This record gives sequence, structure tokens and C-alpha cells, in this order.
Amino acid sequence: MAGPSAKPKPFAAPAAPQKLRLDKWLFAARFFKSRELASAHVGEGHLRLNGQPCAKPGHGVGVGDVLTFVQGGRVRVIRISALAQRRGPAALAQLLYVDLDAGTAPKPA
Repeated sequence: MAGPSAKPKPFAAPAAPQKLRLDKWLFAARFFKSRELASAHVGEGHLRLNGQPCAKPGHGVGVGDVLTFVQGGRVRVIRISALAQRRGPAALAQLLYVDLDAGTAPKPA
């Protein structure tokens, strides 16, 4: 039998994750149409994480990390500003990152 000091603990919501798989974040932020495409792009070595080459789709990324990769003939430089467990609408996906190279236009082919 529990004594008077044994009080039920209030329900605590799970804390937001500190790290998320790289391929999962790229998919959630809508840079790739599928998680498989994101994984293949990273696995082929076409991405830098904080200036270092990264070829592991399962590498953990967090808020403040900087990603550099080519997309549609354009070099993207992105700082992660939030993590998301699911892929949502495009308007919400844009809140997950800050485009550090927003002022440059793609070069004409």
C-alpha cells in the first residue's frame, strides 16, 4: 500500500527529439519527393553536413546544422531551424529551415 508521499505523477508530453535521421528530415522538409530519393542522394555522397561530406542517410541532424547539396542544378545551403517527425504541408515544411543562399538565382543552362 502506498503511503501519503506516493502521489501520482502528472502526464508529461514526450520531449521533442534532439536529433532526426538526415533522410527523414530532407523528406519532411520537402526537398525530395520520397525518403528513398533523399536516402539515395545522401548515400551517393552528394551532401555536406556542417561543411563535411556525409554519405550516411541515417546520420542524426539537429537544429542549427547546415546542409549543402545540389538540387535542380542549384546549390542549396540550408540551416535547420526545426525538426519534424512527419511530412506536412509545404507552408509548414518551409518553417523547418532557413535558406542561407536565398538571394542567388539559378544559373541559366
